[in-house]
Parts: sequence; structure tokens; C-alpha cells
Amino acid sequence: MQIVRTPGSARAIARTLARPVGLVPTMGALHAGHISLVERARAENASVVASIFVNPLQFGPNEDFAKYPRSFERDVEMLAEAGVDLLYAPAVERMYPPTFAASIDVGAVASGFEGARRPGHFAGVATVVAKLLHAIEPTSVYLGQKDVQQTAVLRAMLRDLDMATNAVVAPTLRDVDGLALSSRNVYLSATERTAAPSLFRALTSVADAIDRGETDAGGVLASARALLEEPLVWDYLAVVDPETFLECDPLRRSAVAIGVARAGSVRLLDNVTIPSAAGVDPILTPPHELPRAARIRST
Repeated sequence: MQIVRTPGSARAIARTLARPVGLVPTMGALHAGHISLVERARAENASVVASIFVNPLQFGPNEDFAKYPRSFERDVEMLAEAGVDLLYAPAVERMYPPTFAASIDVGAVASGFEGARRPGHFAGVATVVAKLLHAIEPTSVYLGQKDVQQTAVLRAMLRDLDMATNAVVAPTLRDVDGLALSSRNVYLSATERTAAPSLFRALTSVADAIDRGETDAGGVLASARALLEEPLVWDYLAVVDPETFLECDPLRRSAVAIGVARAGSVRLLDNVTIPSAAGVDPILTPPHELPRAARIRST
């Protein structure tokens, strides 16, 4: 696995890789969820690139940029073992020199929920991903379902800016008790960790109610809110349209049940999709296996 630090070197080497090329963007502190994205990209592409960059643009002034977990050496080992061909790990100064001033605003899809609670967050996400895509020029970029509003934001950016990259969204990887894997889970106390899976159970109850034909948003969401266990408290719970992220009332298919619970200073974010009547998931990308003969590792 080669490691590059600048956009020019990343672009030069990425252009020598066998195509198609899959990109897995990360902020490091890798866990099994990240590796599942790498494995998906490995199965669907001839070459795989990963990035590690803790992006300051997507952190607010009172958020955890300085203390965000970092484990670069361990991350490098994990990516190499998973079959990554190229790792792009730029420095903040290289990504955002003193003259840097650009920003990408994708509009209304980024305005509610996480966008409202974290002003500037999605502009920071869209901007850094655009820079990564320009440096690597991948065929597909691999995203996790857990950050579901982010997937909608990035899909809107790719569509609206005519970018020649596909967005592939893979399922959230969970612990055995249902808690979505996250680099920030290490911040949870023992009591908070025990209660944390109740967020997923609450969201699942919303999806189950819609499956049964329930349409009363107020009643369904009230019942779900009661399932959250102390010391967790709700930040928000809603059912939204998967493309616009506007709330669904009355409830309907297809949709996404989204929720954030606070555990002290940690925000636990999760979602459950509600497929269409035909069984089509509104967020996830169906997997496809690249023919073995086409999966030629570049040298």
C-alpha cells in the first residue's frame, strides 16, 4: 500500500491504478464499519483508495476536533491488511492553506436536523469530499448508512455539480446489541454504553409501525421516544423523505427514521430505512460483484 500526502501526488498515482477505482473516505480511528466499506469497495473495484483526514471544516467551535480519536499507525495496518492500494493522508495545512476560501453549499437538504444543530457542518463535509474526489478521481465513493443525512447531502452534490463519481451507500455495521459502530463510542461510560442500543430499538419500532400501516406521526414517535433508556436523552427523532429530508406527516413509505440521542457530551446518531412497497431500500446501494478477472491489482 502506497501512502501519499499531497493532492498532486495522490492524483498522479491514482491515475495509474486499474479501474474501476473505489474511494473510502475516513477520518481515521478505524473500526470494523470502515473495514466493511473497504471490503465492499474491494469486491466491486479493481483498485481501492482510502483517505484519512480529520476535517476541521466540519467541526463547530465547541466540538471535539482537538480530541477526536487518532490512531494513524494502527489505521495504516488495518487498511493494508484489508487490501487498500493507496492511502491519501494529507495534512491540514496542505488541504487548507492560508488563502483557502471556497465552500460548497448544497441547499435545503443540509438545512435541517444535523445541519441546524451543527451550522456549517455539511458545507465542511461537502467541501472536503469534493477535494478528495478531485484528488483521486474515483469511479465510486463508499459511504456508510449511519450518517444518512450526509449521504443525501453528498448525493445532491454529485448530482448538482455533474461529478463523474457514483455514491455507494453500504449498511450500518452494528455491535451484537444493535449499537451502530462509531469512533466516538469510546467516549461512552459503562452506564451510557448499556443504554445506547435503546436508540436503535426506538428507531426500529418506528419502522415496524410504518410496516404495519401506521400513519399517525405524533403517536408513533411518542411511543418510540418512551423506549430511550436513561441516562440518554433525545436530541431529535423524526421520519423524513430520503432525498429532501423533509419530515413525513402522515407517515408513509419509502422513508427514513432518524434519531440522535445525547449521552453526556456524546451524540449518538442512527437511522433505520423503511423500504418502498416494492421492497426497494431508499438509501442503500445494492451490491454487485466485479468479475474476478477484472479485479486486477495494480502494481
